Amino acid sequence: MAADRHALPVKGFEPYEAAADEEYMSDEQLEHFRQLLVAWKRDLQEEVERTVHHMRDDANNHSDPADRATQEEAFALELRARDRERKLIRKIDQSLEKIRTGDYGYCEQCGVEIGLRRLEARPTATLCIDCKSLEEIRERQNVA
Repeated sequence: MAADRHALPVKGFEPYEAAADEEYMSDEQLEHFRQLLVAWKRDLQEEVERTVHHMRDDANNHSDPADRATQEEAFALELRARDRERKLIRKIDQSLEKIRTGDYGYCEQCGVEIGLRRLEARPTATLCIDCKSLEEIRERQNVA
């Protein structure tokens, strides 16, 4: 049940349970997140590949303008989703690089630990919860 509450973005991965005396971003933790990120990236790339095949296979030249418009709209939605996934793959690659350099798990703005639970929920997180909250407040103020 606890695994359901802390669902990871990749099926088959259980949240990391650190030992009481375990150092933050230990080799085991880094390996857990590295494997998680690699599997997530693989899943996203497979989805992109399925979309390419689907669009190629289903690209019918409909004679009815309404059918053609419906298909074009469906393709446009799929392409937007794939574009978001492409951006996410880039974030995953950046997170994998941070693991390689030893910077993973620490806030880019203030340098504090991001925290295992936050990283489990969002493995590409680069800000601690406090800095992320401040960023969102600033964004809302600029939009208003």
